Amino acid sequence: MSQIAARRADPATLSRQRKAAMIVQLLLADGQKMSLAKLPEDMQMRIARELGALRIVDRETLHAVATEFAQELQDIGLTATGGVESAIAALAGRISPGAAARLKSEAAQAHGLDPWAQLTHLTAAELLPLMQSESIEIGAVVLAKLPVAKAAELLALLPGERARRITYAMSQTGAVTPSAVKRIGASLAAEHCIKPVPAFAHPPVQRVGAILNSSQAATRNSMLEGLGSADPAFAEQVRRAIFTFPDIPARMTPMDLPKVLRGVDQPVLVMALSHAAAMGGEDATAADFILANMSQRMAESLREEIRERGRVKKSDGETAIGTVVAAIREKVDAGEIALILPEEAEE
Repeated sequence: MSQIAARRADPATLSRQRKAAMIVQLLLADGQKMSLAKLPEDMQMRIARELGALRIVDRETLHAVATEFAQELQDIGLTATGGVESAIAALAGRISPGAAARLKSEAAQAHGLDPWAQLTHLTAAELLPLMQSESIEIGAVVLAKLPVAKAAELLALLPGERARRITYAMSQTGAVTPSAVKRIGASLAAEHCIKPVPAFAHPPVQRVGAILNSSQAATRNSMLEGLGSADPAFAEQVRRAIFTFPDIPARMTPMDLPKVLRGVDQPVLVMALSHAAAMGGEDATAADFILANMSQRMAESLREEIRERGRVKKSDGETAIGTVVAAIREKVDAGEIALILPEEAEE
């Protein structure tokens, strides 16, 4: 009894780490499943050391520590997930992409974060440039730190000679110290994991295509011709991104037409169809496609209005056609309809 009594301690003199170890041991002894993996590694190690230092704790001390712990839990009025990544996820859509990127950059450079966690979240394709630009020795360290499946996938993407050299260099990584590995990880994460936020929300091809979509045919054709001379590959990508009135038969399904036409005022639609019919060629074909894929009664009514209206002024007709195309684009952007890709339309 005297030996046990000698082990009694005033809970006020115990460190918070020792009290935390007591609570962890109490929960483990009670069969509770718990994970400390989300805690910083140094904190996990301190708790493990304190657990190792525990011997016999008398009931009175344990009761006092448990009561203090329960009181602290009771006094908590609000909890958060903790960590910048969790905060950014919770604020998704409520802060700008630029602010989110800067927060991630600050978090990546803060003390206590494992840079290898960021690197191992990259796909094999995203890691490939790193493996090709860094030294063979650095590549060997990266390959050694990756999960086996991802390392094998990455190795298959590398050129044969470089893959062999990196694989051989792995045999020489046994002497690399943990601190060196951490420094390497921090340097690689800062260079390859913090991606700059683009100034524009959409890529150049999509932006140019959207502008030319809203341009008159003469302007659009002139711009495409100029782009073709300056950069044929870019011009071809822009052509594929553009959706014009003549593209309607090849790239729209008949069942999607009513969804679009409901959003276009009938006078505007009449003007667009009248101008397209007068233009002939692909424009007239698109107008016929629209009329053929609506109710017979509606189509006949529109044809009658077209005949009554007569010829449309070119600028008015171009504007009306642009309105119809814009209505289609709006439905596509909203995810209500999908356009057939040019490659699929050619098959």
